[in-house]
Amino acid sequence: MPVVAALSGVLAAAALASPVAASDAPPPRPVTTMWVWDNSVPREVDARGTGYAPAEPAVLAAWARDRELTTVHLSAPWAADVGAVAPWMTAAVDALRAEGVEVGVLGGDPPWLDEPHLAVWWLQAATRGRDVSHVQLDVEPWTLPGWRTDRAGIVTRWLTMLDTARAALPEGVGLGVDVPYWLAWEPAPGGGTVAEAVLARADSVGIVTFVDHAQGRDGILALSADARAQAVAAGVPFTIGVETDTPEVAGGAEWTFGDDGTDALEAEVQVVHDALAGTPGYRGVAVQHYRTWRELAPTLP
Repeated sequence: MPVVAALSGVLAAAALASPVAASDAPPPRPVTTMWVWDNSVPREVDARGTGYAPAEPAVLAAWARDRELTTVHLSAPWAADVGAVAPWMTAAVDALRAEGVEVGVLGGDPPWLDEPHLAVWWLQAATRGRDVSHVQLDVEPWTLPGWRTDRAGIVTRWLTMLDTARAALPEGVGLGVDVPYWLAWEPAPGGGTVAEAVLARADSVGIVTFVDHAQGRDGILALSADARAQAVAAGVPFTIGVETDTPEVAGGAEWTFGDDGTDALEAEVQVVHDALAGTPGYRGVAVQHYRTWRELAPTLP
């Protein structure tokens, strides 16, 4: 477990060299960002549809507006420029942008590690004709069976895929990557940590810290401390990701706010926000994900 008491000195030193430090202002509210994995397209119309009615563009945009979100990662299926999903995606991007929200296309698939051109095809279709600020990659190579037997090889292929995707980004579109906190403890081939290697390739990162409390040795602040310090040192903006899905999906009640309710979620992310508001590059808390967050608060508009 990282030594949290030493973090303040690390952050202070890193801030002096960080290009994000000079112009940073903390976000006014704790939750700034959310992942959206659903769409409102019926599955019988398009096999890629999830048929989630509140993902209708105007409803989705209103939710983001009412919560003063600044960023939404919007899931883009394969070939997102064709079929019934295509007009939904364009309308959702436009509706969110009209509310002043930055929108990124979200996706990822572990097999892309062996065929990086698939990531390029996906992102080109997902961004085509849409006013998006970034591509958010959630590839999760640690889910592959080879992670236990050939971790260095998988990490090398992941980094190659990130390089390939970055080189193919449209002009003005940044690269965001979801990075679990524990990658700050994972050695990378050639030295440093896996998190540092990803940070060297990303324009922003989501530090995924799916636990249901802020404080303590196993809380959000302690677990994310090393990843935050590495992000600050790299000068890369970051969010802290929290989970609202069910305990069954999350792998246990301790990893999600899904069984705790909105009051607990709001209280704990406020603690995180208050602790990190002065950290260079901190861009607020990101909630995973729209459907489960909304279902956690069914009485809210």
